[in-house]
Amino acid sequence: MTEMNYLAALPEIWMAVAGMALLLIGAFRGDRSTRAIGLAAMTVLIATLILVLTGSGAPSRALAFGGLFTVDSFAIYAKSLVLVAAAISIFMALGYNEREGMARFEIPLLMLFATLGMLMMISANDLISLYVGLELQSLALYVIAAVRRDTLRSTEAGLKYFVLGALSSGMLLYGASLIYGFTGATGFDAIATAIQAKGAEPGLGLIIGLVFLCAGLAFKISAVPFHMWTPDVYEGAPTPVTAFFAAAPKLAAIALFTRVLVGPFGDMTEEWRQIIWFISVTSMLLGSFAAIFQTSIKRLMAYSSIGNVGYALVGLAAGNQAGVSGLLIYMAIYIVMTLGTFAVILAMRQKGQMVEKIADLAGLSRSQPMLAYAMAIFMFSMAGIPPLGGFFAKFFVFKAAIEAGGTDGSLYALAIIGVLTSVVSAFYYLRIVKVMFFEEPAGGFDPVDGSLRLVLWVTVALILFTVIPPLLVPLTGNAGVAAASLFAG
Repeated sequence: MTEMNYLAALPEIWMAVAGMALLLIGAFRGDRSTRAIGLAAMTVLIATLILVLTGSGAPSRALAFGGLFTVDSFAIYAKSLVLVAAAISIFMALGYNEREGMARFEIPLLMLFATLGMLMMISANDLISLYVGLELQSLALYVIAAVRRDTLRSTEAGLKYFVLGALSSGMLLYGASLIYGFTGATGFDAIATAIQAKGAEPGLGLIIGLVFLCAGLAFKISAVPFHMWTPDVYEGAPTPVTAFFAAAPKLAAIALFTRVLVGPFGDMTEEWRQIIWFISVTSMLLGSFAAIFQTSIKRLMAYSSIGNVGYALVGLAAGNQAGVSGLLIYMAIYIVMTLGTFAVILAMRQKGQMVEKIADLAGLSRSQPMLAYAMAIFMFSMAGIPPLGGFFAKFFVFKAAIEAGGTDGSLYALAIIGVLTSVVSAFYYLRIVKVMFFEEPAGGFDPVDGSLRLVLWVTVALILFTVIPPLLVPLTGNAGVAAASLFAG
């Protein structure tokens, strides 16, 4: 049994040991080793992905460390996406860090340790391990958000993220303490048993604890009304760090959110559905309308990510296997769209200088047609225009909500609001396409780096060809298996 415990957590153990070894190398060699450590961190992530996918020969659900840590198909699916997103983010950061004079070996290492925290979050099976994984991720993210200490915007971004993150951690801990007080347990399985024993009336104290727990987790996914940090952090952090923020941590937090609500609180679906319904609707509305007035493309992407979280939560609000499956499909496609879009933003260079204004994209189709067409594909996909990947992402979550319905019709309303806000968001996505193709050039763009070109080709191909069965069938099939394992557990 002890051996099985270690094997279940082998990917995380490997990442921790490799990360500490790279930290020692960086400490002795200094910033001269930045590129080597970045490449080594990518290698570690790829090796971890192989370990996650190959497994350890454990049963369909393996427990480790006295039940604090669990591995199932849901964890494997979410971890695989997180590892891919983290590896691509580090890959995109290598050239940027050297060009911008911020080649510090700590950056890829902090991204590596943040990813380790994400894997622990996804496999958390106890309120204590949940918090440990969440803080391991958060502490690393606080630092890399403010890594450009000589830039006011980056320092401000890190400070805001830290202060609001500390507040959210306090709310989460308060909720966890209430849950422990009213159930007498911190383990997810024990909490589920205690709630079942209470019957149809879980009690006001437990519901308040659940509300505080949801508030703390909602901050991590930047759902309204806990989104305040997102635009400033996205704009102030270095662009590859912003790409990392928008992809990997968001997926890990949503996976954790899903595991917490579906697992220990599965018998309180009607109670937590109200919370998810509210933050989903407000996130979709704010993400759609606030982005209209943005002039910075990074701030626009921040509001876009808030809106995308709202769409993903439609699947969670359904509260069933189809809804969770739709959520997982949505997040997989969202990661591809987001990383591709940030690859375009990283390629937006004029005379060696980064440009981040939407107006700077004027006439991009004439100077860099490949870049313009790639950006147009990502914008059409985010708007949900068929037959691109973004259409299928929204289709599956809305379909799950409509099929679930809800006794009061609230899920029908949620799906309708989602469709209407998608129409609104199409305005600012299509405005970018209009600027690129129909406005006079603002200036020529520098050639695209080979690494960014590779990321663009891969992400564009995935978004374009999602419709074909060789891509769509494995995506939906694996998401269904992952969702089934969560409900079976």
